Amino acid sequence: MTAALRASGLTARAADGTVLVDGVDLTLEAGTVLVVTGPSGAGKSTLGLALLGECATGSGLAGSVRVGDTELLGLDPAALRRARAGRVGHLPQHPGVVLDPVRRTGPVLDELAAAVHGRGRAHRAARAAAVAAALERAGLDAEPGLARRFGHQLSGGQQQRMALAQTLVTGPDVVVLDEPTTGLDPVTTDAVVDRLAALARTGTALVLLTHDLDTARRLGAGTPSSGVLVLDGGRVTRRGPAAELLGPAPPVHRPDDRPGGPPVLEVTGLGVRTPAGVPLLSEVDLTVERGGHLAVVGPSGAGKTTLGRALAGLTPSTGEILVDGCGVQDRRAVQYVHQDSRTAFLDHRPVLDQVARPAVLLRGHSPAEAAEAARALLGRLGVDPEAAARRPDGLSGGQLQRAAAARALLAGPSVLVADEVTAALDAEHRRLLLAELHRARREDGVALVLISHDPAMVVAADQVLTLVDGRAATATRGPGADVDSAPRRVSPVR
Repeated sequence: MTAALRASGLTARAADGTVLVDGVDLTLEAGTVLVVTGPSGAGKSTLGLALLGECATGSGLAGSVRVGDTELLGLDPAALRRARAGRVGHLPQHPGVVLDPVRRTGPVLDELAAAVHGRGRAHRAARAAAVAAALERAGLDAEPGLARRFGHQLSGGQQQRMALAQTLVTGPDVVVLDEPTTGLDPVTTDAVVDRLAALARTGTALVLLTHDLDTARRLGAGTPSSGVLVLDGGRVTRRGPAAELLGPAPPVHRPDDRPGGPPVLEVTGLGVRTPAGVPLLSEVDLTVERGGHLAVVGPSGAGKTTLGRALAGLTPSTGEILVDGCGVQDRRAVQYVHQDSRTAFLDHRPVLDQVARPAVLLRGHSPAEAAEAARALLGRLGVDPEAAARRPDGLSGGQLQRAAAARALLAGPSVLVADEVTAALDAEHRRLLLAELHRARREDGVALVLISHDPAMVVAADQVLTLVDGRAATATRGPGADVDSAPRRVSPVR
């Protein structure tokens, strides 16, 4: 039986000769699920691209990748696209990069379907059926209006699912998924995992690149043919059945300390509308004490990112936002960490320079002092100096996420607003970032507003704000509420 995908001796090297992926061998049969895991920077995303016959600019590939009887390595871009059409799909770690900013999502899906089902009126029904099936598999069938929106009009979770729909619309035999549940609420995550498991049961081979072992466990339980490959430093360090390598889920611990300081962030009647007047947020009130931690939860599309951007002054809003009793005028008072950390960095400048820059602009540090502080903070977060000296495309998603958090902290804010700041992190680097955020609260009195579906982030909060359809459904104080206790208005998955 011909394998759906086979790689042998697959190696990726950076322009300077650094080995990013080192001699990986793997075989995927139809319906197989391969979970690729490992620490941030281990080479998971690089391996995912290499399995598509692609690599980052300036890098090179060696070895072999075969889809059916077709060798992918060495093909020119046009031939590579033809070889993969309808056979191999890819969901990147940052879905925003694959959504066309100037086109509505529905016509894009139709065009992708045309590559397999044909163009023109005669094939319209086949294309429509393929689009409907892709939206259903991605969990978007209950939200038909999204197909009329542009990518930037979707929430982070909706972008993730729309990118997944684009991946599935051609009906590929193999799908490479890089962190497919990043930024999704628990209900939607469950739905996507269920649908991926169903996809595997119909014969599609899946490669799941993830640090999220809980998602990997659930997908592994739903697909008995699943296996695990563990990467570290680009090399395969372990491989075997999912049940043996993933193990049980660890317990989530709640911190004992709670803030007792005065209010630092006070928000009254916060509202946000689109240019057409459609309400995105309505009458949101919240208060966060100095050193406090507010977790913002809710289903995808509830308005969480809109709230975060409004608090940081990045989105026009109505109502009142006070920091230390005054309107927000100091640029350093409220710092915001974007959900998509890759788009938050300039492509042409080293990451270390960009992390250090706020300390120069907003705190009066000299460039040398700022660079030293940036290196120290990045080191505590597990980002080594060699990686930080590269441009953004030379870092993994998890490294960029920690760098984005470090940049915001170096500005010396009174309030830090962070959107899914642990979404791309493995367990150890999540622990390092949580420890640094806890230190900022305890020693510097920073008030945290963290938008997250990560239980470790939510249970650490001293209050939880649940948004549903742009309104505050509940506000809970006391020991962090469980993320799954949040009320939701989400259509059931069937």
